[in-house]
Amino acid sequence: MNVLLLLNGLKGRALEELRSSLYNELRTSEGAKRQQQRFCGPVVAMSFNFMVAVGIILANKLVMGKVGFNFPIFLTFIHYSIAWLLLAFFKALSLLPVSPPSKTTPSSSLFTLGAIMAFASGLANTSLKYNSVGFYQMAKIAVTPTIVLAEFVLFRKTISFKKVLALVVVSAGVSVATVTDLEFNAFGACIAIAWIIPSAINKILWSNLQQQANWTALALMWKTTPITIFFLVALMPWLDPPGLLLFKWDLNNSTAVLISALLGFLLQWSGALALGATSATSHVVLGQFKTCVILVGGYVLLDSDPGFVSLCGAVAALGGMSVYTSLNLKESNESSSKQQNPLPKTKTSENVSEDSTVTNTATNVV
Repeated sequence: MNVLLLLNGLKGRALEELRSSLYNELRTSEGAKRQQQRFCGPVVAMSFNFMVAVGIILANKLVMGKVGFNFPIFLTFIHYSIAWLLLAFFKALSLLPVSPPSKTTPSSSLFTLGAIMAFASGLANTSLKYNSVGFYQMAKIAVTPTIVLAEFVLFRKTISFKKVLALVVVSAGVSVATVTDLEFNAFGACIAIAWIIPSAINKILWSNLQQQANWTALALMWKTTPITIFFLVALMPWLDPPGLLLFKWDLNNSTAVLISALLGFLLQWSGALALGATSATSHVVLGQFKTCVILVGGYVLLDSDPGFVSLCGAVAALGGMSVYTSLNLKESNESSSKQQNPLPKTKTSENVSEDSTVTNTATNVV
């Protein structure tokens, strides 16, 4: 009996110490970032984002189709408003990770990210309303080269020739897979083109701030969501059709919109985690992977027939995505191994370093 009491006491003490250490880790931005990286690596983050993305597609189809809620900007506004309320609840319970010091990240960067996020999310839902799924996916393909070009211009970041070939195969495969669903709409095409640049910059900023400035996904969402809500309110009169006050807010319709909003919060969170764990380009490739999996899965499980050409395109795109992912994992393993096992200095290099130091000192004295 005494032994059981002793074991229970030790177990309770260990749990309390674990809870205390985890709480202390969340009190600093560096500790919170370490916890996010520990529990949510690239595979977990991208799998989480993939499952939520599929769920919100079904929810938004229900809301905009069966429910008849044809106000995409206001729907996005509801998504971010619910997200902000949930984040405020987390903050009240001291569960929200601490933000990095203000001097490390200019307020202009956070303001820019919040504004661009409003345009990227709002225009995406508007494009999905006015365009076919095929045209929407064709527009998403253009985001990939835009990200590569923007990262080169802003950060001088380059990618290998093998990755370029893999991305070309992915883009060509998705084009072939969705070409049978192309329906042109002049207004929808303008919205899709206007969405490309904000979408690319949004992903780059999310990825860069988390990887370079010790931001966690939730902390960054807390800072930028109010700015996004403000700009969504400004976009509503321009892009949403009239008749919002005439919508019937009964129990079924309100529940469908609420479910879409909760999934929208999870999509934003999972997308931020994926961007923090990988890169902007990888996140775009994940979105195209989702499209191809749905296409092939519908053919295998639901007896849908998209056509032989579309299936070949989807299979080719999945192959390109697999190659691109393997190249990313290989580079990540190589970089981590170099960090863990730095090359020791040779004796010759040490002598050269010492000689150069003596020479420089002598020169300074003279």
